[in-house]
Amino acid sequence: MAIDAARAVAVIGMIIVNVGPRSGEGLADVLHRIPLGRASLLFVLLAGIGISLLTRGARRPGCSLRSGTLLWRAGLLLVSGLALQLLDHGVSVILPTYALLFLIALPLVRATERLLAILTVVLLALGPLVWIAVQMLQGVSYTVETPTLVDPPLSILHSVLLSSPYPVITWVGPFVLGMWLGRQDLSDRALQVRMIAAGAIATVGGRAVSLVLVALLGEPAREVGFDRLVTSVAHSQMPLWLLSGTGSAALVLGLLLRAGGFVDRWLWPLVATGQLALTIYVAHLLVLDLVVRPEPQVLIEGVLISMALCAGAVVFATVWRRHFDRGPLEVLLRAPRLKGAGLHDRRSTAWHPRVSPRPRRAQLTK
Repeated sequence: MAIDAARAVAVIGMIIVNVGPRSGEGLADVLHRIPLGRASLLFVLLAGIGISLLTRGARRPGCSLRSGTLLWRAGLLLVSGLALQLLDHGVSVILPTYALLFLIALPLVRATERLLAILTVVLLALGPLVWIAVQMLQGVSYTVETPTLVDPPLSILHSVLLSSPYPVITWVGPFVLGMWLGRQDLSDRALQVRMIAAGAIATVGGRAVSLVLVALLGEPAREVGFDRLVTSVAHSQMPLWLLSGTGSAALVLGLLLRAGGFVDRWLWPLVATGQLALTIYVAHLLVLDLVVRPEPQVLIEGVLISMALCAGAVVFATVWRRHFDRGPLEVLLRAPRLKGAGLHDRRSTAWHPRVSPRPRRAQLTK
């Protein structure tokens, strides 16, 4: 349930960021932008955990890896994400990046924990360097692209890999870290404490080191170069931002895991919201396109709209889960007519790794 609650925190954070406004220099504006870049990294970290939980049966001796479910979900999220990008919501849709990460996960399902840990460090360090090198090679012709369903396949692949706001080349590191975390005993209190401590240190440390480096070396130039490595600005794709943002993701998850009893008893609406993450994510894009846009220019207006959307999402998810085990769109994540495609765990999903049974009132109060 803590994982579901963490996913709800990620969804709510993304709604706040996507509603806007994303400008303003006052203290209230800065606080309002705290989820920027962090909510989406929490989303990706949880996706990696979900993959490990979903495929745990395939790591048992004698069990085969049936990749049908992951392939189906990757295709579904890719097509739906590219289609949603055609709408006028002003948001960069993360679903295509999710889809490609699912495919990357396939050869890593049986990787050892040691290999996943090493890959995490290597990818977090090298990914930003590759991203900078690609930009420098392309020079002025490089643009940040959000791919759509009508783009050529090679253009879509290039964008999702290298030039979208969520380029796989840099976002794969937090995803693999999530896969490693999903192999651990998340109910272990010592691990939870380590997640909280390490997450807090990384969150503050990444930002603090960046501020010191910028003070010593100066702000990076407008042209992309290796001097950009000192920044920790959200979505800069740089190591210090990845460290800080991924640290905050681990911190949030660690706190919710540590507060497991409280989550189980009192945060069921948040848990239900996390279990309907795909439905709510898609729905909020439709609402932005049809109702909210253009982006609010006044902070109080953005806050009120965000509060209304989040409250509506929580109420809808809570009521829905009282009557149904899966969300309207979560049902589609099951590969049609593929026997055993659930990788020995048909109740789990990679979008939300654990679908908890509907709680009875006695379960909530005992």
